[in-house]
Amino acid sequence: MNNTNLLKTGFVNERFRYYEKLVAELTMMSDMFMRNVLNILECAEYVLRVITENDDLELTEVVVQKDYKNLQGRSAVLDCVAVNGRKEIYDIEVQQEKAGAGPKRLRYHSSIIDAHSLFAGEDFEKLPESKVIFIVDEEVENEVVPILHIKRTVRETGRDYYNDKSEIIYINARMKENTDLGRLMHDFHCTKAEDMYSKVLAERVRVLKETQEGVEIMCKEMDKIYKAGELIGEERGKEKGKYETAMKLLELGAREDMIAEAVGHSVEEIKRWKNDMKRQ
Repeated sequence: MNNTNLLKTGFVNERFRYYEKLVAELTMMSDMFMRNVLNILECAEYVLRVITENDDLELTEVVVQKDYKNLQGRSAVLDCVAVNGRKEIYDIEVQQEKAGAGPKRLRYHSSIIDAHSLFAGEDFEKLPESKVIFIVDEEVENEVVPILHIKRTVRETGRDYYNDKSEIIYINARMKENTDLGRLMHDFHCTKAEDMYSKVLAERVRVLKETQEGVEIMCKEMDKIYKAGELIGEERGKEKGKYETAMKLLELGAREDMIAEAVGHSVEEIKRWKNDMKRQ
């Protein structure tokens, strides 16, 4: 196939062959790909054991793309929400850049989890422990450390705020040190299962990339993005649809040249769109 705009061809088979190319390039730093890895309980459990340094952690439930709404109708779709046997809640998110992991977004994630954790009339003391974890492919606040644990503290004493059992964790995904966390971050950047340290993560990545069933799962996910772009194009104009599709593919970690081919624009134009997105 030449560089004919894939969004104009309408040939489903061509489109799905293109998706297969994109799937081969994805890593767990793509939120879509990470969700499809961590929707297997053993995979989410392994990741959380490394991050929390708790080898005894056992999960009872994992939900991906969990949609929370507040009373005003503002929703937040969380990438991966996991619960352990003590009903403690973990929210795992990945971001290519720290602009998508600002302090107020973290605050909102934490608050909306709390707001959905109690039934009417329940005592506030029954609020479960929660950890909101953002894995960011960029240094956070110029702190050259692999992980930051953030809790409320009393300014005058420096102590934790009555140990309210909530915590925000920032992880610098670029730091791939010779530690359990560093090796996990290495795995989050691998495009091939054979290059990964973790056997449990590698097996899931292998299934998604190297088996017919797994590739079909990922291609269907890609097609949702394509169709969403088509719908936007119909409603707001074709150029807007191309832009939205390109932005989503950038978030997924697709290469700029592959995105350019998909939407029928030059690589330079995709780079310009990417820079515009950073400034927003």
